[in-house]
Amino acid sequence: MSQCSVKEGCKTCCEESRMARLQKENGDPMFLEELSSNDYQEELSSRKSEKNSQLKKQEGPTNRQSFTTTLLTILRPFSTGSLNISASESRHRFVKTLKESLGAFGFNLVGIAAGTIIAYYSGLFRLAPWVILVYPSVVSARGVIGGLFCGRLSTALHLGTMQPRFLGNTKSFYLLFRAVAVLTLEASLGMSLVAMLFGSAFLGVASSDFVSILMVTMATMALALLVVSPLTIVVSVVSFKRGLDPDIVLYPVESTVSDFFITLIYVLVVNLFLQFGMGGKTMVGLVVLVLVLVSVYYLIRSIRETEFVKTVRESLLTLVFVAFIVNVTGSTLGKISEVVGERREVYTVYPAMIDTMGDVGAVVGSTATTKLALGALQPSFSSIRSHATEIFGAWFASSVMYFIYAFLSLAIQGQLSPFSLLMFAARVLTTNVMAGAVIVIVSYMVAVLTYRKGLDPDNFVIPIESSLADSVTTISLFLVLSLFG
Repeated sequence: MSQCSVKEGCKTCCEESRMARLQKENGDPMFLEELSSNDYQEELSSRKSEKNSQLKKQEGPTNRQSFTTTLLTILRPFSTGSLNISASESRHRFVKTLKESLGAFGFNLVGIAAGTIIAYYSGLFRLAPWVILVYPSVVSARGVIGGLFCGRLSTALHLGTMQPRFLGNTKSFYLLFRAVAVLTLEASLGMSLVAMLFGSAFLGVASSDFVSILMVTMATMALALLVVSPLTIVVSVVSFKRGLDPDIVLYPVESTVSDFFITLIYVLVVNLFLQFGMGGKTMVGLVVLVLVLVSVYYLIRSIRETEFVKTVRESLLTLVFVAFIVNVTGSTLGKISEVVGERREVYTVYPAMIDTMGDVGAVVGSTATTKLALGALQPSFSSIRSHATEIFGAWFASSVMYFIYAFLSLAIQGQLSPFSLLMFAARVLTTNVMAGAVIVIVSYMVAVLTYRKGLDPDNFVIPIESSLADSVTTISLFLVLSLFG
């Protein structure tokens, strides 16, 4: 072969190599297939001009940056983790998390309705000293059960081990449902016992009230299971089929609906038990009996199933921890009632605040557990930077909702004015910052620690963070009201 032909061959090879690189960069396997060398040079020059133009636009000052771009620029140092996520992908994930979180957190407006019920029936808490202590316990206990159900369900939908339907689902789905029923009974017993201990120590509850606490707690939890669980399944099916992320949507919607119904059910059960004599107590007793029989039946049928036993065993550890946390919430709520007196706007906003803060932790924790399961997130504390877009997207959405809660609470109570809104919103948002910092860190740490220990994070993350969110938000609110009135 002549020297000229060799050079031509090398030139051709280099040209083909450059064209291949350009083809790969474009991402279209058919692109440049028919281009000649001149076409290639023109295309390459055109692309360089476009890139230079884009760089100049990025480097040049602009007064038309979007709020999202500005916020992401601020957060960029926190989101340069090991995954090296591009700016455009970070922006997309942040906006997606923010939009879906706002949509899901919007259901927490129902929590204002729950708070209005509490404010209206605030006299109910004076019928017996244990009534105000038990209320946060049943709300948090239901949050633990619902959090377990949602966390396991959302991850399983991503992995394909459960299907977005109730009938004709997988064996894992039905074992999970049975475990939820058994855990409802166990949670009722545990929460009642610890409530009795805290009540006798801090609120002067007599030991003879234990049976009353137990029956009211079990009846409330049983009716909430009957109402809320089917709604949870419906939300999971609809959200998954519409392309929404169950990790972001499912628990916030479920927890809000759960808080509303459990508040309504709790008021109904307490009224029946304390104000309708023996007939009311008998009706409450029948509901308790049904819960016991169903739980025992499911336990006998599933006791040999490894997955069922693992879920119940791991969740029991969570329930023991949570039982003490939620009674701290109850005791603190009793102190708040002393501080706020008859300020109904605080009672009105309270359920929505604790619910939304639990939702923030749920979004952070549930998205983290899914990414851990898929191998998209390293199980280390430093990798929290790679999860920053989900964290700040959910947290910012909660701040927006807190301001809306303050506005609606004052409007409902007939106290709305620019000054009152400014002062009350400042207190509410301060509570959000204090509680949010704790919940975000705890949610992520629990996900990483349980994953590294070989446990199922979905059995721990949402149950722990949701109950802790109730306590942390309640304590933060108590501190803010004590300091600033």
